[in-house]
Amino acid sequence: MTVAVLTYRRPDRLAAALKALLPHVSAAGAGLLVVDNDTTDSARPVVDRVTSGRADVRYVHEPRPGIAAARNRALDEVTAAGGRLIVFVDDDETPGEGWLVTLLAAHEAYGGTGVAGPAVPQLPARDPWIEAGGFFARQRHPSGSRIKVAASNNLLLDVRWLAAQGIRFDEEFGLTGGSDTMLTLQITAAGGALYWCDEAFVDDPVPAGRFTRRWVLRRAYRVGNCTVRAGVQLAGSARRRLVARLRGFGAGVVRVAGGLARAGLGLVLGSGSARGIRTAARGAGMIAGSAGLVYTEYARAARPRPLVGASP
Repeated sequence: MTVAVLTYRRPDRLAAALKALLPHVSAAGAGLLVVDNDTTDSARPVVDRVTSGRADVRYVHEPRPGIAAARNRALDEVTAAGGRLIVFVDDDETPGEGWLVTLLAAHEAYGGTGVAGPAVPQLPARDPWIEAGGFFARQRHPSGSRIKVAASNNLLLDVRWLAAQGIRFDEEFGLTGGSDTMLTLQITAAGGALYWCDEAFVDDPVPAGRFTRRWVLRRAYRVGNCTVRAGVQLAGSARRRLVARLRGFGAGVVRVAGGLARAGLGLVLGSGSARGIRTAARGAGMIAGSAGLVYTEYARAARPRPLVGASP
């Protein structure tokens, strides 16, 4: 079993995450794989310094941009090593007590293709408007519940089952987000079973730069955009794709209209506009997705290059 950490230019957070993960990896008798998605192997010194050459830790460099490419590289590495199970976790998360052994025990108990656990947001400050809108609220379920879709920030998967089905992360979603949504929807569409384990949690700190009203509305828009795009991708035939687009458009219009009405009523009654505006932003993203417009949340800036002939 391998815990896969995907990273991109976050050395301090990666170092803290590795230190937190190593005891869990040891307790479960697992391995740790770090996939560096930078254009250069910038994370290698961090991994070498923190792990001190441990035999159960491996580092690989995947320069193709986008988290889907990094996720697929992790799948390939585990497959090449003859492994069966992979656990994806973000490079800034801190696992709770007994996290990995609990996740593995859940897989033993429930079986299926995978098990997801909660990533609990740790907010950097208080903003009543953001909290009232539930922008960082994430759905949780009783342990053992079957789920249809999951994020990859705390997710165990059966790599061999995925390979047998020919299911991989869709790299068209690599810089837009949503490749984990696509993959887990593909799993359930192909007859796979995903389960929830509420006790296997990780803490997920929210960076201060994301704790703004502008950012949370853009995220709501992106979620709506990716949801419809994923539905269109999974529809198959041209006719079914058209139907998926029309459904996405209709649902988006309903969300925008209902959200704006709710926001207006909230302002009049003094109950707040946050939830209504969140709904409207997600609906706008759905309308854009149904029209084939793509919102690239994770667009990357190129590294500055030295001038030719300049001294180092």
